[in-house]
Amino acid sequence: MSDALTPAQFHEAPGVADWRVTSWGPQACFRAGSLAHAASLLPAIVAASNRFDVQPDVDVRPEAAVIRVPYRGAGRIPAGTPEFAAAIAVEAAALGLTPAIELIQTVDLAVAQHPGIDVRPFWTAALGYDEQGADDAVDPLRRGPSLSFQSIAELPARRGRTHIDVSIPADRALDRVEAALAAGGRLVDDSRAPDVVDDRVPRQPRHRYSRVDGYILLTHGSLQGA
Repeated sequence: MSDALTPAQFHEAPGVADWRVTSWGPQACFRAGSLAHAASLLPAIVAASNRFDVQPDVDVRPEAAVIRVPYRGAGRIPAGTPEFAAAIAVEAAALGLTPAIELIQTVDLAVAQHPGIDVRPFWTAALGYDEQGADDAVDPLRRGPSLSFQSIAELPARRGRTHIDVSIPADRALDRVEAALAAGGRLVDDSRAPDVVDDRVPRQPRHRYSRVDGYILLTHGSLQGA
């Protein structure tokens, strides 16, 4: 897709302030007062999908409507997505649905495996997933977390390398990290933290998470040396 967009290009587009790009693609969450209230957004989603040639995933619940535009193999965002996102944001506001950026997230699992051992066939069979690319497995309807299988040359005793990847908006990273640390977590590495400066209060430089993309490594405080 030569006209597909990067996450940065998506975020630069007008009208997408209620949306954030996660590891699965652009996503928005709008709080609702009931299931009927959340479902009232569906006609606009269908109309905008047809108009802008975007195929979203939609999750309608009594608490909220969640809309995602998933990556579909190309790893880039369809060109019509900013216009689609802007149209949905306008309609959500007209319906009294409230954007909830703090609820936007995706969760994936990175599964460690010893060199020469391929556990992906087992997990795709057990979970009913499809293989994707050379190392991944995905829920065919994108409901559960995706899996990536990583060969680890050396696995020290009592130290696992399977881990959970949590993708949230960069401008919400500070709150999430501080909550995890307060709950017994330990900061392992924030040298590649995202670059969106939290503008509420002054922070030490290491805690001013800002790039559009990036990652922070956390573990529970009981896991020393991990």
